[in-house]
Amino acid sequence: MAIEIERKFRVQNEAWYEAAALAGWTGVRCVQGYLNRDPERTVRVRTAGEAAFLTIKGRTHHATRLEFEYPLPLEEAQTLLTLCDGPLIDKTRYTVLHEGMTWEIDDFHGDNAGLVVAEIELPTEDHPFAPPPWLVEEVTHDARYYNSALAVTPYGRW
Repeated sequence: MAIEIERKFRVQNEAWYEAAALAGWTGVRCVQGYLNRDPERTVRVRTAGEAAFLTIKGRTHHATRLEFEYPLPLEEAQTLLTLCDGPLIDKTRYTVLHEGMTWEIDDFHGDNAGLVVAEIELPTEDHPFAPPPWLVEEVTHDARYYNSALAVTPYGRW
């Protein structure tokens, strides 16, 4: 069974941008939308550069949820994005290695501009990790930071 255990953190933008510039990190532009945003299950379409995916996620319990992801032809994903419910999410995703662990940092654009969120996937909810210095606070349990919620109530309207 496909299980995602993910913790999410707000990022201190100035420190993050400085670290990214010094390290020369480059990201990939992602556009995603939701075909279903029901709390019991979300169905998401995402383009990431030249790749595309259909992802189904179950309800989050603590930091764990079911996740199923399938590659899609880019052209089909772009068509499916036109069927999505609500505005699309636009962000640049950076994948960064810190202390042996992979972090995904999302720098949001559009109505969510100014929001930067870091996520780490773990093998267990209590797996230890070293937090990067640019993290501000954990927001794993704050539903406002779910991408599906940001599509409805963008960060710029909080």
